[in-house]
Amino acid sequence: MSSQIDHLLIESRRFAPPTTFAENALGTADLYAKAAADREGFWADKARELHWHKPFTQVLDWSNPPFATWFADGELNVSYNCLDRHVEAGNGGRVALLWEGEPGESRRVTYAELTDEVKRLANVLEGLGVQEGDRVAIYMPMIPEAIAAMLAVARLGAMHSVVFGGFSADSLRSRIDDAGAKVVITADGGYRKGKVSPLKPAVDMALADRNGSGIQETVEHVLVVRRGGNDVDWTDGRDIWWHDAVPQASAEHTARAFPAETPLFILYTSGTTGNPKGIMHSSGGYLTQAAFTNKVVHDIHAETDVFWCTADIGWITGHTYVTYGPLANGATQVLYEGTPDTPHPGRWWEVVEKYGVTVLYTAPTAIRSFMKIGRSVPKKFDLSSLRLLGSVGEPINPEAWMWYRKIIGGKTAPIVDTWWQTETGAIMISALPGVTETKPGSAQVPLPGVSIDVVDDDGSHVGNGNGGLLVVTEPWPSMLRGIWGDPERYKETYWDKFAAQGYYFAGDGARLDDDGEVWLLGRVDDVMNVSGHRLSTTEIESALVANEAVAEAAVVGASDETTGQAVAAFVIIKQSYLAAHSPDGLAQSLRRWVGEQIGPIARPRDVYIVEELPKTRSGKIMRRLLRDVAEGREVGDTTTLADTAVMSVISAQVR
Repeated sequence: MSSQIDHLLIESRRFAPPTTFAENALGTADLYAKAAADREGFWADKARELHWHKPFTQVLDWSNPPFATWFADGELNVSYNCLDRHVEAGNGGRVALLWEGEPGESRRVTYAELTDEVKRLANVLEGLGVQEGDRVAIYMPMIPEAIAAMLAVARLGAMHSVVFGGFSADSLRSRIDDAGAKVVITADGGYRKGKVSPLKPAVDMALADRNGSGIQETVEHVLVVRRGGNDVDWTDGRDIWWHDAVPQASAEHTARAFPAETPLFILYTSGTTGNPKGIMHSSGGYLTQAAFTNKVVHDIHAETDVFWCTADIGWITGHTYVTYGPLANGATQVLYEGTPDTPHPGRWWEVVEKYGVTVLYTAPTAIRSFMKIGRSVPKKFDLSSLRLLGSVGEPINPEAWMWYRKIIGGKTAPIVDTWWQTETGAIMISALPGVTETKPGSAQVPLPGVSIDVVDDDGSHVGNGNGGLLVVTEPWPSMLRGIWGDPERYKETYWDKFAAQGYYFAGDGARLDDDGEVWLLGRVDDVMNVSGHRLSTTEIESALVANEAVAEAAVVGASDETTGQAVAAFVIIKQSYLAAHSPDGLAQSLRRWVGEQIGPIARPRDVYIVEELPKTRSGKIMRRLLRDVAEGREVGDTTTLADTAVMSVISAQVR
């Protein structure tokens, strides 16, 4: 069985970087040697590419693991690094944001204009009492004001807690309460799937009367951008219109220097207990790795590139590769408000063509969704400007990787498949596009200055050709600094399993191929135990998507009286196959296919043909909801989904 699964993930196709790309790439082979010779010195050099109001003399303090400090005696201002220094260098006229609203409006925001807006907003927030160390909740659509809000909070040495605009009032309330936010910045609403999704009403519900709840109300003001034009209630003395306050504020604001370990933000991520964890990141180390990885992995040439990371700022990808990394590098980037299929299924490719996007960074689930629609849609648009493609969020199966390269990248654009997490803050494993010979489906190698291993349950290296648990063996600059308000949970969640070795482990499985390169197998808790055999959902999903009829698949383990767990697969069929085959026939065919590809033990008990899969807006598939369906339970909380109605459709389809 093991050899059959290993065979599935052995990928023989290889793609060397195009010669012209390699000649001009910012990520070079000598970076690995420099980092190996002096890891701390390497990161110190990268940190010095930022502007430091007070230069650091100390690089890493790891005397109290797992609590690290980086560049602790240095002082900087994150907002100044993302804005002022570019303007002062004469690049104020460069476009920072190419904003595209879902209905079709567009705005070009230069570095000088964004700096002006951030300074005015910083003055407004100071006038509302926001000081160093305070927390500000941001609950906004993907509009330029959202980026300005993050940078203005950072400019003051306060901490932002960005909450995804698709979260419910209850989810927003729990995050506001946990962080003890002093101010909420929101909008009346934002466009999504062709209509306005209200945001201010959710804030009102989250801040509703709490008499008798035992929860202290910390929010003093709500600052509101007018975007959707929807009617909103108003609380005098608390609520303030952005357009009434910000344009009238002074445009003079000096960025104050703060110690490098000043907390920059809290970002909440799902916890195994059901209570979200407030992941906390600091300033100097985070910005160092965000800027470096954006520069060398995405090969950002600020003078010529148009970068587009499709993530929402409510997720870590939007923090690091929409706000902080690209702006620290002085890049020009696209900011898009809506969904990929509104008002038509070619919307993304229309945006690529309109702005001449050169580097595209998106999620495998989005790629597979486009595969389902078919190549005819992207073929209608000129995508020749794209020179580099990236993947983020979960493992990408080889067939989706190949489709991405061929149909979107014109068979020439290198693909960087990146592994990292909310907790790591920035990319940890990825090809360098000008150096690495890429393999479809593999994240491949740790970046220079990052130390990764794959180990067994005892913490021993598994060796090439074997699978195990992915760990980080040395501290890194953008590492999380803890869980907000709960240091013991931080140690227990990420460090206790390999406390003896001092390894960080956050729950992902991986396999080293015969070359020693890394293949991600997804979350360890996504491993099924079928009749005593441990099966990875990623392995079975890869087998399903390798079938020419399948556009996308999600696999879960469902309780089974006979085998303990059984494989249940939810499969989206390409439109070209639906007309010629019955759902029952396709399901039986796919069950046989998996048995042939992996082995009889992996053959799904159930194959459900569905039209969509439940995904968050960041593109992650919510497998726990599919498990509810497979086990016949009432479907759990769907508020984090991009489309909350999708589970009703799936439930109806599988009955």
